[in-house]
Amino acid sequence: MKIGAVVVAAGSGSRAGGEKPKQYQTIGGRPVLWWTLKALLDHPRIAAVQTVIGPYQTGLFRDAVSDLDIAPPVTGGATRQESCRIGLEALARHGLTHVLIHDAARPFLSPELIDRVIAGLATHQGAVPGLAVADTLKRAASGTIERTIDRSGLWAVQTPQGFAYDAICAAHEKARQAGHSQLTDDAAVAEFVGLDVAIVAGSPENRKMTTMDDIAEADRTLNRNLTDIRTGMGVDIHAFAPGDHVMLCGVRIDHTQRLAGHSDADVALHALTDAILGAIGEGDIGTFFPPSDPQWKDAPSSIFLSKAVELVRQRGGKVGNADIAILAEVPRISPHLAAMKSSLSAMLGIGEDRIAIKATTAETLGFVGRREGVTAFANVIVRLPG
Repeated sequence: MKIGAVVVAAGSGSRAGGEKPKQYQTIGGRPVLWWTLKALLDHPRIAAVQTVIGPYQTGLFRDAVSDLDIAPPVTGGATRQESCRIGLEALARHGLTHVLIHDAARPFLSPELIDRVIAGLATHQGAVPGLAVADTLKRAASGTIERTIDRSGLWAVQTPQGFAYDAICAAHEKARQAGHSQLTDDAAVAEFVGLDVAIVAGSPENRKMTTMDDIAEADRTLNRNLTDIRTGMGVDIHAFAPGDHVMLCGVRIDHTQRLAGHSDADVALHALTDAILGAIGEGDIGTFFPPSDPQWKDAPSSIFLSKAVELVRQRGGKVGNADIAILAEVPRISPHLAAMKSSLSAMLGIGEDRIAIKATTAETLGFVGRREGVTAFANVIVRLPG
């Protein structure tokens, strides 16, 4: 099998509330969509992942997946069914034999669940995860009970739903030509043309984010097991040299001098990188990026910070918060604080409410007071699985 995946992320997610669609709201320090895509990208059987987004969501998507190696998204249609068809067509160049179609708002899909769906495709044209209905069902269209529904043989289906690629593409096209546009999942599209679709065991954890309560509970779930709390501290100092700008927290600030260093000499990012490395018991920044190595000449310090954050993620953890103090007479930093917080939020994968940046002077004392350089201090909390 050569398997691809379509992730449907085109909805407005308005029922969840908030300023952003639910797939872009944050759980565990990351957008819901990031967790969904990461699970599929990390699975060894999946060769290509295609995201389908809504109109005007390009910026949200770019910010959500900035550190993922993911193909550009395509814009979906007016209905979920149309968005799925568009996503399937976008995968045509990959020569797939099978495809998984998954809702962006189900971020807790496990490798085992994906494996079960793929296994079902070995003997069927489609395989859909589901949970047998356990509750008694009542029909009450008018608000009062009309009758009890026999629940035997009833399943609540989930995604990812897997299909033979050519078969599901043909089914979507046939449904479109027949005027069907409101089929609510791809199993219904397959049913319309008579494909053989198996039910495989779903997962209670593979729940769909629908309301704000769902988002809050998902955030608690992701944080619940990160009980090993670490702290780290970093300090860095750079002198001024001839130049026209300084870099602080990844933001360019025009100035009559630059900070001297082998990289871009972002003193704040260097201190923050060392703080994170210290929290997980690693060496300092020079251990990973020695100044003697010419490849780091004038390199952006965001590379260094990204490495430290990735080491945390490899341990199953995340950065909890960051507190940075910058000691400088010049340049004036306060006008740039909002941009600096936004920059760090993207790099650390945490909300701006978990980042503090403070700027102060040395009251003309010492080398900072003489305007010879800048010092930065950083403290972080890192959360790892207990």
